[in-house]
Amino acid sequence: MKLSRLLIISIFLVTILAACAPAAPAEEMPTALLPAGKAFADGKEIYFIHTEASDPDIANLLTEMMSSPVLHVPALAQIPDEVLANVYVFDNGPEGMGPLGFQADVFDNPPGSQGYSPLRRLNVVSWTDPAKARMLTSVAEILAAQEAGEVTIAQPGVVINMPFVVWDGGKR
Repeated sequence: MKLSRLLIISIFLVTILAACAPAAPAEEMPTALLPAGKAFADGKEIYFIHTEASDPDIANLLTEMMSSPVLHVPALAQIPDEVLANVYVFDNGPEGMGPLGFQADVFDNPPGSQGYSPLRRLNVVSWTDPAKARMLTSVAEILAAQEAGEVTIAQPGVVINMPFVVWDGGKR
């Protein structure tokens, strides 16, 4: 009787102690390496990734540029305008790391600002006189250059998913 009672108490204590033991370490969250593009927002350097584009030619261009697949998702073109932020891409002017071989892109609405969205409306900026082109690092500078007749801005109706990964005051 004493032996069975001792056995029951021992099993009970082992069960209690096992329940109090620390849990096995959780499985480590997988990570992925993606090439990031360098650009500007509010005059400050930022980094972002391209994941999808509404236009097949743009998706292919970005895939080749980044050596990482950018998916063609036609439905992105149907996203309501009020959900989109802007990206400004230059098709002439100073040479650089932009997708068309010119200066880096310029974004409006970085994370933390009203209107931030990773979904970006493509704006193509062209210098009217490329010989007078200079680096522009904010939307305010681009719009001032447009007002002065130095640049034109075209919207080809392309939407690109471009989440920020490093920005002034934050990172993922």
